[in-house]
Amino acid sequence: MSETRNQGKWNVDRLPELTGRTVVVTGANSGIGLTAARALAGAGAHVVFAVRDIERGRAAAAQVNGSVEVRRLDLADLASVREFAAGWEGRPLHVLINNAGIMMVPEGRTKDGFETQFGTNHLGHFALTNLLLPYVEDRVVTLSSGAHRAGRINFDDIHLTSGYTPVRAYAQSKLANLLFTLELQRRLTESGSPVRALAAHPGWSATNLQSHHGSALARGFMAIGNRLLAQSDRAGALPTLYAATQDLPGASYVGPDGLGELRGAPTLVGRTGAASDTATARRLWTLSEELTGVGFPATAVTPGR
Repeated sequence: MSETRNQGKWNVDRLPELTGRTVVVTGANSGIGLTAARALAGAGAHVVFAVRDIERGRAAAAQVNGSVEVRRLDLADLASVREFAAGWEGRPLHVLINNAGIMMVPEGRTKDGFETQFGTNHLGHFALTNLLLPYVEDRVVTLSSGAHRAGRINFDDIHLTSGYTPVRAYAQSKLANLLFTLELQRRLTESGSPVRALAAHPGWSATNLQSHHGSALARGFMAIGNRLLAQSDRAGALPTLYAATQDLPGASYVGPDGLGELRGAPTLVGRTGAASDTATARRLWTLSEELTGVGFPATAVTPGR
């Protein structure tokens, strides 16, 4: 899937023809996930809404013109992740978009006892990706955030039982998303797979994520920022769509091209040294395998198989 050669900055009108391709979008029932799903379906893809709430997913899918289906997936429950993957039944999967996430919520635990943000944003997608990888034919796109720049992987206290803050936990999970992409690409390359792992971030986009912050003061600040600084969810979805459809190198990171990467057209962006640390990426991968009981497939499936 290569970029159409048009003038001007890249936008949704420059999506390639996607007929015959299947795309899974986690968290496709709202925000950037729904916007991306609508654009992909509009370009001809068959889009699978992987959502925690089936009824909300169906209501969202009803707003989309094109080929869609809705399947249940709760990333905060590894049993649900395994059930989703087991039900895939060997169908080809061209693109997996790990979009779903929670942002700066009060301290909590997933059904498996993981810190909620790390467990949902990273471990749930880690397990889902590895379980579906034998069927993936093109690429995996995982959403990170500019908040990764404040992140640190707390290996001695990965669930932040000491000193939890919503911001600290969110930043750790978003750094984990980038390290996951880095190590996944290394493993894909080493195994001889043509599948690519990429990451994207939406800048500051006006979605419902900000309304879940654990601090009422922070929620108020973000509501003001959404009105004054943020771009629309349609613009915020462009980095995801760009990463999902354009001919980019593995481990690429896509974000907005504007000041501070808060808004703008999609382009390749940089990341922190911590997000480029291959040793930390491998260590996180090993820990994630231990926590989820899911590992990298022994044999990569080649396209068309």
